[in-house]
Amino acid sequence: MLDIVARALSVALYPLFVPTYGMALFCYAYSADHRIPAVWVIVALCGTLLLTCILPATAIWSLIRKGKVSSMQIFNARERTYPYLYTALGFGFWTYLLAYVLHAPAYISLVAVGATIAIGLVAVINHWWKISAHLTGLGGLLGGILSFCLGSGIMPSWGMLAGWLAVTLVLMWARLYLNAHTSAQVAAGWLLGLSCTFFPYAIACYVS
Repeated sequence: MLDIVARALSVALYPLFVPTYGMALFCYAYSADHRIPAVWVIVALCGTLLLTCILPATAIWSLIRKGKVSSMQIFNARERTYPYLYTALGFGFWTYLLAYVLHAPAYISLVAVGATIAIGLVAVINHWWKISAHLTGLGGLLGGILSFCLGSGIMPSWGMLAGWLAVTLVLMWARLYLNAHTSAQVAAGWLLGLSCTFFPYAIACYVS
């Protein structure tokens, strides 16, 4: 039973799903104090899903069919380089969509920039060490939430933060239970994601 739960969590919180979760949270939180055109929300959500999930997943599936990747979970560290590069490319287009097509607030565009950088760093680090992409994604989501708070002045509820913490802890447990990573790889992934998505906007605020 625990094995099923751990695998279900790993699938539900697959790194390619996290940007869409984050965009949905942004649209929900921002619309509480601002009017957002429905068309903007639809394009933002669909564009995020397409560029950060569907396109990278399609590329990974193509690699599976060619025998270069064993599964969508990509347990083998040696198989992760090309999937990560394709993912980073999709994230780069996503950043362009947010910044230059949708003219999203700077703190959202810079979160996308940071997420793209994080994927690139994970691809590089993976050559020597199997850092956790799952926890990089959740750490990146927290960094995005903090950037949103810093940029908009809208604070998330304590319940939301507690829920996010609980999800993070159970995902850490799941990745360790499945022997997908060590404790250090899980913690490092979380810190990498958090740093890459929070500091770009924090530094921009400090400089300005």
